[in-house]
Amino acid sequence: MKRILAILLIALLALSLGGCSARKEVDASKLVIWHDKEDAVVEALSAYLAEACPGIEVTFEKKTSLTDSLKLVGNDPSAAPDMFIFAHDKVGVFAEMDILAPIEPLLAEDALANHLPMTLEAATYGGTLYQLPLYFETLLFLYNERYMLEGSVPATTEELYQYMQANTGRGRYGFVEQHSTAYYAAAWIHGFGGEIISANGEPFPDAEAVQDALAYHKKFVELMPGETEYATVNTLFLEGKADSTIGGPWMVPSAREAGISLGIAPMPVVDETGLALAPYSGVQGVHVLKFAAENKEDSVRAVLAALVEPEIGVTLALASGCAPANALCYDDAAVAEDEMVQAMRATAEIAVPMPNIPEMDVMWTVVSDLLTDVNLSGRDVQESFDDALAQAQNLIANMQ
Repeated sequence: MKRILAILLIALLALSLGGCSARKEVDASKLVIWHDKEDAVVEALSAYLAEACPGIEVTFEKKTSLTDSLKLVGNDPSAAPDMFIFAHDKVGVFAEMDILAPIEPLLAEDALANHLPMTLEAATYGGTLYQLPLYFETLLFLYNERYMLEGSVPATTEELYQYMQANTGRGRYGFVEQHSTAYYAAAWIHGFGGEIISANGEPFPDAEAVQDALAYHKKFVELMPGETEYATVNTLFLEGKADSTIGGPWMVPSAREAGISLGIAPMPVVDETGLALAPYSGVQGVHVLKFAAENKEDSVRAVLAALVEPEIGVTLALASGCAPANALCYDDAAVAEDEMVQAMRATAEIAVPMPNIPEMDVMWTVVSDLLTDVNLSGRDVQESFDDALAQAQNLIANMQ
């Protein structure tokens, strides 16, 4: 009897708590947005939304490990944000967690008509758009105009190699890059028509292309430092000990502060394939959690409508050198004069969005190990590739 009463009491308590939860009012005029962005970007977004959506209180909260934080809270309205701003490459992870709302139903028809196709491709998973792209980043070919004169800037990879041969030695380098880091090596793999992973999760779908890229790239690696960390490459370029590099836009302010006469050129074309070195792109944008889409729809729609306008893209470009996702932003006079932003806009035509499928998580390690074997340990390309492919297939199978 006591046991039955205890069960009834627990059931009544659960119903009571459930009723309280159901009756808890949601303040639809307040939105919380998580992010991991630099201050300049968030300050620009906050000021813009305060003016564009005066009836909505938008609070930005910075998370140093946003992915882990979202995995912890899921779609729990008492702990999760309403929206978050993050890179596109985790879209697949969050979509599989079933916490994201599709973006297009929350936007006006044709609202994305002027967005760069590459950014929309990046934001799409399983045929559904889960991110409103705001801006993107790509790697750039950077050079020191003091040493690499205008007529010496390589248009092809063989021209680059010849330049390296003629200008490397005695502590100086014609070209440096993080050659054994997957994010950087991807450009060479794409330049041979290969992929690290396909859209359906197949590792190295064109094995021959990947091996050809590794074998070809190796001769360039031999004329670069064995150390491939960002700090080494950055220091060599900033101290004028390397004439050129492939680096991200984050290197540009430091180079200019160091007094380097900085040039930015198109990515060299691989002579053998006729394809340019095509770096990965990272697209930063807004994601909406399901609870907010269902319970704060009007506010969410208003914020997204404001963020889809070219005005915010121009603001971010001028505030932090961001390359806007909206193509109309590049018509702005001030944005048109920004060499770095315009260079990323041009690179967007060849850049490959980082894969946003969950299987890509294991490929970063696989490719890193492969590059270490080939570039740093001197192992045979075919043997190293076969080991990497087997490792990838095993790790992906364990994810299922």
